[in-house]
Amino acid sequence: MKRIYSIILLIVVFTSCSKNWVDTKPNGNPSTANLWDGTTNVEKGIAGLYVSMAYENTWGRNLFWMQNAGDDLIVGRPKADGENIKNFVCTGHEGYMSGAWNDLYGTLTKANEAIAGLQNATNISADLKNRSLGEAYFMRGFVHFWIAYLWGHKDQGVPYDGVENAGYGKRIPPQLKSVTENYAIIASDMQKAADLLPLFSTYSSADQGRAHKAAALGYLVKTYAYWAQYDASKWALIPDLCDRLKNECGRALIANQGSGASNYRAVFKVANNWSSEYIWSVTSGTLGGSEFMGVVLENTGWGLYNGWGYFQPTEELYDEYEAGDPRREATILNFGDQFTYFGLPWKYYSTNSLSGFQINKYMEPYSYGTNGDAGTNSKINQNGDYPTTSLNLPLMRYAEILLFRAEALIQQGKNADAAAPLNEVRARVGLAPIAVPTMADLKHERRCELACEWTDRCMDLKRWGDVAVINAPLHGRIHSVKTDPASSYTIQQVWPARNYSAAKIAWPMNPDVISSSNGVYKQTPGW
Repeated sequence: MKRIYSIILLIVVFTSCSKNWVDTKPNGNPSTANLWDGTTNVEKGIAGLYVSMAYENTWGRNLFWMQNAGDDLIVGRPKADGENIKNFVCTGHEGYMSGAWNDLYGTLTKANEAIAGLQNATNISADLKNRSLGEAYFMRGFVHFWIAYLWGHKDQGVPYDGVENAGYGKRIPPQLKSVTENYAIIASDMQKAADLLPLFSTYSSADQGRAHKAAALGYLVKTYAYWAQYDASKWALIPDLCDRLKNECGRALIANQGSGASNYRAVFKVANNWSSEYIWSVTSGTLGGSEFMGVVLENTGWGLYNGWGYFQPTEELYDEYEAGDPRREATILNFGDQFTYFGLPWKYYSTNSLSGFQINKYMEPYSYGTNGDAGTNSKINQNGDYPTTSLNLPLMRYAEILLFRAEALIQQGKNADAAAPLNEVRARVGLAPIAVPTMADLKHERRCELACEWTDRCMDLKRWGDVAVINAPLHGRIHSVKTDPASSYTIQQVWPARNYSAAKIAWPMNPDVISSSNGVYKQTPGW
């Protein structure tokens, strides 16, 4: 039965799947007449839920433009739409925002289709039905979470309709009264998913990348944390969920690699895509996946590969790290820093970076190969216009769960209890413990541990009410000779002060969506 979010969505299609269930190479447009009958059809239908995760509009690049509006990064290359988002002068017409909105809602519709179809699915085992329903609930909650926290406001939620609702498919999806209503629905979906999904440890290598119990519990934690800015009672729900991720799901930090620096760098190695720290990622490979690793690589990759040169770290982020914190060098490339690039010893310099820095976390796939020949590197997509690598893009890892546990305890006045999870993160990189952590300690630790990842520093600043931090001008290192790794520099302003206010905590909707709704939808408050 065909369901349509009539004015919000793109045409939705199920995708075919390859031998491995996650298809990381582009395909044509398969038939939309997928029937939820039999193992093969169900597996194809469920595989279709994950396709948008590899889109440039979503976790390839464009959802990151809104995260880039924080203080850790600048746009990089001139990009008008990206600059408008960064400066909080966007309208919602920007393709980076409207395209992401469309693809997220498209996946939400696919998930609704799957939930409806699986209720009456035939010729499949009970285990497959339960797992598939768990995946559908997870993906519906997952994309709904991104829509809600980006575009949802306390005084106005985002459009949502579930297949369980009377009238679904026969009306324009209603705009909920508050984003807290969206969060309640998301939490319900994540709980259903957690109840139905197996542990990640039960998956064979062919099934790695599917939704699993820890992913559902992890996003339930994050949903409650974001909801708690409007309802502080939600903080009390978080610690027990974090304990389940450790004790029931077997999640743990990568450690015992020989040093704090090695421990942290190991998190971002291809070999550890599916480590104990993994909770949820964009499954990637040399034929497809997230192109983000190439997006943040030096523009044209020093002549060896087609990097795109976006999202460059700021001096403010570089200076945040305390003395001896190995996470700084693992996160940020600074002029003169040494690394291996396509088999060659390399020292960082940049003719592209406007701040003098580059994100370093995702560089490991570019270390492979011989004599600077990208063609000998088996870890990268040879199509530089789609620069995916064999390194999965982490969206959530166990370190973030520990920090949410610490934050939840601090927010409840249990600062001494917050020491254990916060110091577990610090000890992994060789830093001294903090006896009674404060919110300032939590903010520092979250920034240093998760910098330049898809955990949304900008949303952290918004939910903490740190307006002055968002608006402060940003700085970088301007080197006298941009091709010399040892050149001198001066610290200069690379991004001016902005005029964000708490009224703009949520992003603007596309005005075309609003005008086409016949008065059903209203623009996000503050815009």
